[in-house]
Amino acid sequence: MISSELAAVRRQMEAGGEQFAPPVSENCVDGFVKFTKKEISQMPSRFRKLFVLGGCTVRGYKRISSTRGNKQVINYELRCRSEGYNIYASSNNFEKAKQKFLETLKATEEGTRLPEVPVTFHSFSMYYFEHFRGKRVAVRTMQCDLARYKRWLQPYFGEILLKAITPVRCQLLLDDIAAKGFGKTTDEVHSLMSVIFKAAILHGIIQRNPLDLVVHQEHDRKHGTALTKDEEKRLLDEVKGTEFEIPFAIALYTGLRPNEYDTAKVEGDFVMAVNSKRKTKRIEYKKIPISPMLRPFLNPLSAELNFPCYKRMREKFIKILPKHILYDLRTTFYTRCKECGVDSAARDEFVGHSLGKLGNAYTDLSDEFLLREGAKLSY
Repeated sequence: MISSELAAVRRQMEAGGEQFAPPVSENCVDGFVKFTKKEISQMPSRFRKLFVLGGCTVRGYKRISSTRGNKQVINYELRCRSEGYNIYASSNNFEKAKQKFLETLKATEEGTRLPEVPVTFHSFSMYYFEHFRGKRVAVRTMQCDLARYKRWLQPYFGEILLKAITPVRCQLLLDDIAAKGFGKTTDEVHSLMSVIFKAAILHGIIQRNPLDLVVHQEHDRKHGTALTKDEEKRLLDEVKGTEFEIPFAIALYTGLRPNEYDTAKVEGDFVMAVNSKRKTKRIEYKKIPISPMLRPFLNPLSAELNFPCYKRMREKFIKILPKHILYDLRTTFYTRCKECGVDSAARDEFVGHSLGKLGNAYTDLSDEFLLREGAKLSY
């Protein structure tokens, strides 16, 4: 089916005056796009000269972008990376793709060259982080990505050409990280490599993702373990009257993530904190009711929430409960909410879980409802 579709597309494109090289895969045929004299006359003067003199060539790609019933949809991509320019247009209709390409030329100021896209691993990665990644993920995620990149990927790949990176080279890196016992890090590095290579494909620098052949089994992540009620009491007894008492009580009875501690504040009957897992640039706060379990520690309510630094909090916690990690306080809160019958929508609101696109768009829980559900957290 695929071969017959491609043959039909090829005949159609050749009838329009284009010449194409043999297929490079079952779902991609490429070649050089020819423009008519009329189309060239529509170009800005500088580009017109370049095309007439043969200084610019446009590469055309045909890909099967999707399948609708028994019919496969072909997407046409036009790229020009020449004379310092980097111009791209695409459409499911070839003539529309050409028209969009001409419009892109017109939108480019005459004599102004677009930034050259780097073709080496490190330079392209920095280009990708600056222009794309930073706009898609939260600030904290971006910081972690950069730290992970500088620790593992930059020293390994450096300025090697992207098209020279082989699946074996990628496999060796991931195997080395896994052999060190860093299972979670292996997953994270694999994911980061994947988005970089996919961005390179979309920029036309490479045609295939070298990770497609890499064997990678996701690390079996261990979820947090809730504290027993005896362990809760022991923790709070050990820090009673110290600078750690209120911070640990808030962490235990609000389910805040450790990286959210320093954003916590009291507003009325709620503890407010920045939701660190939202990908939008807009700062989003989550509201956790001051439950019967937490209220004794926040009396009066004007008490300032001064958290010790994360390192000191972690060291103190592990000293008291060596079989647990600080994140287990969040797991404990979530567990107690379930045990106390807190409504699932309210519980997810407390811990800052996404309700999905539809849920986030159409769910606006009232303060009265949140306070009523928070009052259930009593044991």
